[in-house]
Amino acid sequence: MSRSGYTLPVFACAAAVAALHWLRDRQTLTLASVDLIEPAQIAEIPIEQVAGLSENTALAITRSDPGDNLDLTKDTPIWALVEWGGGAGGDEGAGGAGGEGEVITIKGGEGIGRQMNADDKPAIYAYAQRLLKENLQRMLAPGEKITVTIILPEGRSLAVRTSNSAFGVVEGLSLLGTTGISQPLSTPDQLAVFRAELQDKASRFESLVFCIGENGLDLARKLGINPEQLVKTANWLGPMLVEADVLGVKEILLFGYHGKLMKLAGGIFHTHHYLADGRREILSAHCAIAGLKSPDIQAVFNSATAEAALTYLRALDASSSTDWVNQVYSAIAATIDVRSQEYIQSHSERGTGSTVCGSILFDRDRKIIVKSKTAGLLMGKLC
Repeated sequence: MSRSGYTLPVFACAAAVAALHWLRDRQTLTLASVDLIEPAQIAEIPIEQVAGLSENTALAITRSDPGDNLDLTKDTPIWALVEWGGGAGGDEGAGGAGGEGEVITIKGGEGIGRQMNADDKPAIYAYAQRLLKENLQRMLAPGEKITVTIILPEGRSLAVRTSNSAFGVVEGLSLLGTTGISQPLSTPDQLAVFRAELQDKASRFESLVFCIGENGLDLARKLGINPEQLVKTANWLGPMLVEADVLGVKEILLFGYHGKLMKLAGGIFHTHHYLADGRREILSAHCAIAGLKSPDIQAVFNSATAEAALTYLRALDASSSTDWVNQVYSAIAATIDVRSQEYIQSHSERGTGSTVCGSILFDRDRKIIVKSKTAGLLMGKLC
């Protein structure tokens, strides 16, 4: 069995806890206790170094350990700089989360990415914010305020090897996640973990939402979908669809980034890019069926990414008052629904084969491009 580890926000929090402990007691921790909140358990995280930089400022360093997950952040150092006093009112624009009046102001330092679609705010998302604030708040006396700056010295170079830019995060990594546990997503036995979660949720709900990754999970929560009905699938969409049918799930909303989810329209039900791609072929085929002219189809086919192809279609609509994005993506979403149900029917020996599927595709700015007709009906039930 592969060993699980912890997500990046946990190590950032552990370093901050160690730095604040030094400010509070002038003691150097070798292990920092972090309440993961999700799940409800305590993690003991090794601290590599702690140093007081002044009477009011301390720095602590730990290293990422995601377990046996094939994660490029493995062993990368995470620094937390903690100083007494809250941030000024303009901190959000300068890479902070919070401002005057906040007990804990969180800033993104070197190596923490910036969100291009959110006024360049640091890419420190909801779980990381909550983790830091709830753990550090417990260590503060009434009236005390601190500013926490998270630094990933290798973040900028590591980010080049990620898909962060596809979601509008530039110049570093994001502190993204909805849980403190890092499961080995790239190993086959992870499917067993996903199936166990699916079995639990299928016993309580007839309608579930499948999200390939953290971006989908985060956006689905913001749209008001019950978190208990969200199921992370990673790239295992095919097996998870069949398992859901076997378990008697009646409705599944497929919720994902268009560059991933559109693969299903081409019959690709394991979406890891090492196994199969086909995105430009799928997009080009639907453009041709919709009636785009040959030069435009060629431009879509030759686009470097699915996002670039979408940008081209949007520019075409803006310049010619057309509706190609809606036409093409509506057709893709409808095809995803049909092919998903066909996949279930052809692979469900023990199931009913009658599970209904709907799909929602979003872009790099986490804005919804299209909902299939079935997805619209399901969203009415889920929100």
